Amino acid sequence: MNQNIRIIVVWAFTMFFGIACVPGKEEAAVSYVDYVSPMIGTDYHGHTFPGAALPGGMVQLSLDTGTEGWDWCSGYHYSDNSVMGFSHLHRSGMGAGDWGDVLLMPITGDVKVVPGSKENPDEGYRSRFSHNEETASPGYYSVILKDYSVKAELTVSERAGFHRYRFPESDNTHILVDGGHGIRNNYRVGSEIEIVSDTEIVGHRASHGFVKHKNVYFCARFSKPFKASGTWNEENIKKGSKEDAGKYIGAYVDYETSENEIIEVKVGISYTSIEQARLNLDTEIPGWNFDEIKEQAKQKWNTALSKIEIETPEANDEVYNRNKKVTFYSALYHSLLFPAIFSDVDGKYVGLDGQVHTAEDFTYLSDFSLWDTHRAEMPLLTLVEPQRNINAIRTMLAQFEQGGWLPTPQQFGNSYTNDMIGDHPVAAIADAYQKGIADFDVEKAYEAVRKNAMETPPAEHRSKGRIGLSYYMDLGYLPYDKVRESVSRTLEYAYNDWCVALLAKALGKEDDYKLFMQRAANYKNVMDAETGLARPKDSDGKWLSPFNPTFVGHGDERHYTEANAWQYTWFVPHDVQGLIDFEGGRSNLINKLDTLFTMSSEVQESVSDVTGLIGQYAHGNEPSHHTLYLYDYAGAPWKTQELARKVMDDLYHSGPDGLCGNEDMGQMSAWYVLSSMGFYPVAPGQNVYAIGSPEFSKVVIHLNDKYYNASEFIIEANNNSKDNKYIQSATIGGNQLSKTWFSHDEIRNGSSLVFEMGTEPNKSWGIKLKDSPPSMTTN
Repeated sequence: MNQNIRIIVVWAFTMFFGIACVPGKEEAAVSYVDYVSPMIGTDYHGHTFPGAALPGGMVQLSLDTGTEGWDWCSGYHYSDNSVMGFSHLHRSGMGAGDWGDVLLMPITGDVKVVPGSKENPDEGYRSRFSHNEETASPGYYSVILKDYSVKAELTVSERAGFHRYRFPESDNTHILVDGGHGIRNNYRVGSEIEIVSDTEIVGHRASHGFVKHKNVYFCARFSKPFKASGTWNEENIKKGSKEDAGKYIGAYVDYETSENEIIEVKVGISYTSIEQARLNLDTEIPGWNFDEIKEQAKQKWNTALSKIEIETPEANDEVYNRNKKVTFYSALYHSLLFPAIFSDVDGKYVGLDGQVHTAEDFTYLSDFSLWDTHRAEMPLLTLVEPQRNINAIRTMLAQFEQGGWLPTPQQFGNSYTNDMIGDHPVAAIADAYQKGIADFDVEKAYEAVRKNAMETPPAEHRSKGRIGLSYYMDLGYLPYDKVRESVSRTLEYAYNDWCVALLAKALGKEDDYKLFMQRAANYKNVMDAETGLARPKDSDGKWLSPFNPTFVGHGDERHYTEANAWQYTWFVPHDVQGLIDFEGGRSNLINKLDTLFTMSSEVQESVSDVTGLIGQYAHGNEPSHHTLYLYDYAGAPWKTQELARKVMDDLYHSGPDGLCGNEDMGQMSAWYVLSSMGFYPVAPGQNVYAIGSPEFSKVVIHLNDKYYNASEFIIEANNNSKDNKYIQSATIGGNQLSKTWFSHDEIRNGSSLVFEMGTEPNKSWGIKLKDSPPSMTTN
């Protein structure tokens, strides 16, 4: 986007969404949702959606502007100017498309049963729209469909969507229910649709794409009886038909409408059955008060967002303050969208064994994109929504019991989805347990993580367990001539083993602790002393040659996951001291990091995930997210402080292109939420936070008294400003803090963390070896 245009867009969004952000004014009556722009991330490669959803809700009701192309993984991109309709399931910021199930579209004129193209919307039921006529806020979305003069409004409960359409005068008004619609990789298996009465349509859609064996059931209820109705199959319109089945099917209903007449549609969703979809609808939206459901959604978001209060530092810069508050609360909003509810209101869900189960003492969740979210998203939930973290872990354990394996590294719906690498359920489980969020069967959890770490799944089950585990156990690394992305897998398995070791130690399993601590050092087996980088090695122990450390690669030449050697070498979060030793000491690591952040940003064989570049540091993708905090370990914390502010100021803002890469189910935003408060969990699995540079004068985290011994944790940054980014000194609990880290115990017990900030770095604060965060080698 042109820089001048971008500045104007940011200013407009912050003025619209950042009302009443001036510090020092009474904020008790301020609604936190006023600081949220769901539009952030809908442009560039953010892959977010602007529609209505609740924190962790099953339904994400949003408009779809396109279903093909990488930037349409969420169904919406800000560059578009026509809309296909409003579907009920979306995912936020993923790099793989799916969902978009059960699309509704209000139209006037002739019935059309294909959407048409962006180039020629008139050949189908698409409608043009303008961003100037869009409104998006948490739990609510509206837009004017220009071709039909219809105002569409959307809101949601947890398991149901609520549509309100305001029509023009017409004797040829219709609402379409497209049962075949889906996004990108959502391959149709088959659908059924039935017009049950003149106010109800039900159906089922089966697909097999990124999410395997997905079944979505719906019950749609209309506020006004149909004048007439019918179905379609492919492009064959069947007037008066009451049911149909096939891959490309749908139903339409006819009305006569007066000027500004409102027709509403409520749609219950279930992954279990049509009857369960009807139950979800009847339970959550029993009446026809759209504004009441909208207000309930707003209040649920206000409650969720109020878990963190912030005060901005620039008293005389209103635009800066607005931008920062909108950026922060929008990031918190995006962080809280997932994981999402998968079970029905009565607890029923379809498990990984294909059977219907009932979640008796928890809510069964979906959408653990753990390669992304174990880093910051899950640790953030530990702070602000620990009960959802518990539900997530209990869900994983149910999946282990029903499917035999933990969902590594991803799980969507009731299927294993091994699209990424690593074994990160153990990171989420160990991190929660170490931080006192332990309301789950810990012995069962250990049994599950140990199986993933020790047992090689059958060859036909590549979506379960650790790929290439036999090589890893025999050789101590994964050879590039046998396994793709071998370097990244080796590094991540070593970190995962460390997480298993910590859990084993906490449970008194000393032999396992020693075993997995030994395996946690396997990262050293892909560290090449000649280049000082993590380098592919074959099954005979020979280094890859020739070796280009900026090469990303594809197919069998993909040795790193969405990254290159310069970006992945730093993934030793559990043993940064060991990495320092490998590089030849602290000063050498500092110099190597300096090179990373200042070298050319050119990459060889670039992939679209490698974005947000500062030198070779790629903030637009997860492998780099902890890297700037490594200066804390090497005795140069002021460099962490400087770079943290640079990333927050340059790579996050409040416009539609306000994310520098995929949102990735909350991870990109969770990084900002945590970093802007002044800390980050470099190595989830232990109860340690590395210190960065707080952006705000004051932060109050409100804690859940079921899991914490205090009601709040307070962070203050005196003399803070956009220029005063460097920590001069710090205290925690009233005691001087020279360490560049602090323990989660300080949060649990309600300590206060106070920074004194300045314009110049204090190069004597936090520089001693004893001040560095703990590492495996030093522990």
